[in-house]
Amino acid sequence: MARPHDNPTAAPDASPGHGLDAVTRTASAANVAYVEGLFEDFLTDPSSVDASWHATFESWAAQRNGHASLSPGFPPRSIFHGHGAAGGGATTSPVVGANQPTPLPASAAGDPIAMQHRVDMLVRNHRVRGHIAAHLDPLSDTVELPDELTPGFYGFTDADLDRRFVLSDATTAGEGSVMTLREIIRHCRDTYCKHIAAQFMHIDNLQVREWLQQRMESTDNTLSLSRKEQIRILTRLTDATIFEEFIQKKFIGAKSFSLEGGETLIPLLDLAFEHAGEQGAQEIVIGMAHRGRLNVLANILGKSPQQIFREFEDVDPELYRGGGDVKYHLGHSGDWRTASGKNIHLSLAFNPSHLEFVNVVALGRMRAKQDRTGLDSRGRRGFVTLIHGDAAFAGEGIVQETLNLSGLEGYQTGGTLHIIINNQVGFTTGPREARSGRYCTDVAKMLQIPIFHVNGERPEAVAQVVKLAMEFRAEFQRDVVIDMYCFRRRGHNEGDEPAYTQPKMYQLVGQRQPVRESYLDSLMELGGVSEADADRIAERRTELLEKELSAARADDYRVQDDGPKGLWSGYTGGLEKNTTDPDTGVHRDTLAALMKRQAEVPDHFTIHPKLKRLLRLRGEMAAGERALDWASAESLAFASLAVERHRVRLTGQDVQRGTFSQRHAVLHDAMTGDLYTPLKHLSAEQADVELYNSPLSEAGVLGFEYGYSLDYPCGLIMWEAQFGDFVNCAQPIIDQFIASAEDKWKRLSGIVLLLPHGFEGQGPEHSSARLERFLNQCAEDNIQVCNPSTPAQYFHLLRRQVKRNWRKPLVVLTPKSLLRHPKCVSTLEDLSEGKYQRVIGDGVADPDKIDRVLLCSGKIYYELLEQRTKLGREDEVAIVRLEQYYPFPVDELTGVLENYGPQVPVVWVQEEPRNMGAWHFLKGGYGYRLLHRWDMTRVARQPSASPATGSRAAHQIEQQELLDQAFGDEVLARFQQDKKYAVVTK
Repeated sequence: MARPHDNPTAAPDASPGHGLDAVTRTASAANVAYVEGLFEDFLTDPSSVDASWHATFESWAAQRNGHASLSPGFPPRSIFHGHGAAGGGATTSPVVGANQPTPLPASAAGDPIAMQHRVDMLVRNHRVRGHIAAHLDPLSDTVELPDELTPGFYGFTDADLDRRFVLSDATTAGEGSVMTLREIIRHCRDTYCKHIAAQFMHIDNLQVREWLQQRMESTDNTLSLSRKEQIRILTRLTDATIFEEFIQKKFIGAKSFSLEGGETLIPLLDLAFEHAGEQGAQEIVIGMAHRGRLNVLANILGKSPQQIFREFEDVDPELYRGGGDVKYHLGHSGDWRTASGKNIHLSLAFNPSHLEFVNVVALGRMRAKQDRTGLDSRGRRGFVTLIHGDAAFAGEGIVQETLNLSGLEGYQTGGTLHIIINNQVGFTTGPREARSGRYCTDVAKMLQIPIFHVNGERPEAVAQVVKLAMEFRAEFQRDVVIDMYCFRRRGHNEGDEPAYTQPKMYQLVGQRQPVRESYLDSLMELGGVSEADADRIAERRTELLEKELSAARADDYRVQDDGPKGLWSGYTGGLEKNTTDPDTGVHRDTLAALMKRQAEVPDHFTIHPKLKRLLRLRGEMAAGERALDWASAESLAFASLAVERHRVRLTGQDVQRGTFSQRHAVLHDAMTGDLYTPLKHLSAEQADVELYNSPLSEAGVLGFEYGYSLDYPCGLIMWEAQFGDFVNCAQPIIDQFIASAEDKWKRLSGIVLLLPHGFEGQGPEHSSARLERFLNQCAEDNIQVCNPSTPAQYFHLLRRQVKRNWRKPLVVLTPKSLLRHPKCVSTLEDLSEGKYQRVIGDGVADPDKIDRVLLCSGKIYYELLEQRTKLGREDEVAIVRLEQYYPFPVDELTGVLENYGPQVPVVWVQEEPRNMGAWHFLKGGYGYRLLHRWDMTRVARQPSASPATGSRAAHQIEQQELLDQAFGDEVLARFQQDKKYAVVTK
């Protein structure tokens, strides 16, 4: 809760001042020492003090004789909370942010403390509201000057401008600097209202605010650059400008989403990474959308212009048939060498057109790098730089999710540098249509961080902002935002006409010269550089690009190998048939010991009474006295991988306890609330096991974990949905990254999605993980989709994901009611032997007697099993479980079905409506002739727009109808009707 004196809109403090007059009570605590000094001088020699103080000091002297004290006998208050001015009348302090602030009455001559109070208000309002008056827009010379930033608002006249006052905190010359009002106003305007606008007064921590205030006010928010530094900025501006001009001339009409109008981004990044190197950074992950991406690739990441030009030429189509991505979505990595010789590894993350979704992916990558290398302090040796567009930053909700992760234990990376290329327009949409606030950065005020707005056509102002931002990030390990105002010289892409929708704006754009030219003009005025110097820089860059283009067009050009490298060099993608399954069993004694360790807590730890039974059951499972349920098999998979030195990371909503109170991996002391995680106390040599409850976010957290998996291939990296239905909130991460990244970008991932799935009468939003959506995206063995039906199967599946070197995302449909189903259990022996079975046959039915095979997956198996027993048809009906939907297990399913002969029909049974689930996936691959050999039909709910009924009673009726159909005669008669649709060719 903010203290009252931190709130400029709070009501005035009405507490008494121990006999001091109203004027005295208006003095801020910072000025008391100065006023006391004047008062002591007055007592010694009244003529040594300005006559304007005499009346006040005479009254104080009289009070002193009556034993009153000058210093306040109450806690210091803000200047906004004192009582009124001369005559004891109350004054109204300006309300910061009010549309029509009320000006103060004219200052009274001979009332210096009241005037000082008003000066303090004027200074503070510059810190709070000065950003509004800053000249940020390169396309406009008009700025808004709020009334509360003018001296007249406080009753000052021209006669007061040369009167001397105290600038009381963290200013040019330190505490208590005495300056004229004219100098104070100039100082405030230069600091807060020039080409840099700082929003920082929303930060609650006084020390952080003062840290920022001191660094800005002590320099008038300007940076003195050496000639060498100015030449470096000019060179980087030239690099950016010449690259864009070269592209436009050589590849006329080709889309490049150029940086023209925002070329200052290149020196901005250059300066930022130079600072990073001096601060000890060794690795930076960059996320950005397509605007200016090619320029950043060439001039910051060091991607060969040859390769970029070859992509423009598009002369290697056979390499990208059915795959690849456009050039301005591609990522790259390279090494940055600072001027002082330090090396930083840069990685630009691949990104689709979904603009801001790469943010969380980049953060996850950095967190994985930090965890993998065991960095002592997050953010000091590596951090993330995110480059945003103004419309996307304001418009996409994933930005808020990204910002929210920044301070959470499971997702901290030590502070992100946010850079906004503020084109002041989206595709064709202007700011008034795109956001409700003044700035595109308003959402960032949710964090306790500064937001710096800067005019992108003022490179030296940008240099100052970069210095401030990088020092802040390093000092406080928090995010920081640089909002660089610029413009987009062309349309959304090079073939677009922007004047259709922004005619006035693009009249102004057409009149603007490149920022390189305006900066060169200013340097030439200072005499630091000549036009000849600048021409030589431009000529060298143009010559280099010409050579690169010639090489790209050469007949002997060799396409670079972009296969797995570095920490991914031991892993493969491609087709599943090209890899082998490892033995995923673990020795029984090891499993027993690991389970026993999870049944133990420290002596001082008070377990919740209801969980004592859980620990007792874990002990019985360790002793082999009780079968293993789902949660215990999962915990043994985690534990066994951890002691084999594979990191285990699971995040999601409520994962520590588990949505269904099944996991209890993190225990809470019933008396103190202290935490204890048994999985972290298995052995001295184990890898870390991390379980983090996530914020109420799907897209952000799944994107983060996907990014983590990109830089931690040897670990088990998992995200669990609270209910599988909620995965649809993360659809862009699935569509644009998880399902397609290998095809588009040749990026492998072993991310695991745990999605509770099953129709149990809980309604439309708590039944379906939308299996059909995943199956619809299955191709080229891009992902794995599995529905294990036993704890042992789940155990082997998780271990298989890590132990084989084939890396693909894994989607697991996990149970709800089966978590405690008496038949859904396994033994320690089941876990110690074998491996994951893609198909499980029926060991009961008589192949010579059966009249059908019920093919199913997941929970429905146990209901079919119960119905078969109830009907006494164990010999006549075989129930086969499909445990892996994709890659589809052709050989395994063929082997099982061959036990029953080629004439036995197969009935696919699913809980989902007919237009959902796996039916269309199976029918799409084989029609009504499964594996081109067995007649096939289906039992499913009627097609529906919604996954499930909201009535539990209706659910039970529907479920029983499914069971009756599966075992009834009508389904067999349907085969004759379906045969005419059967696919008979292979």
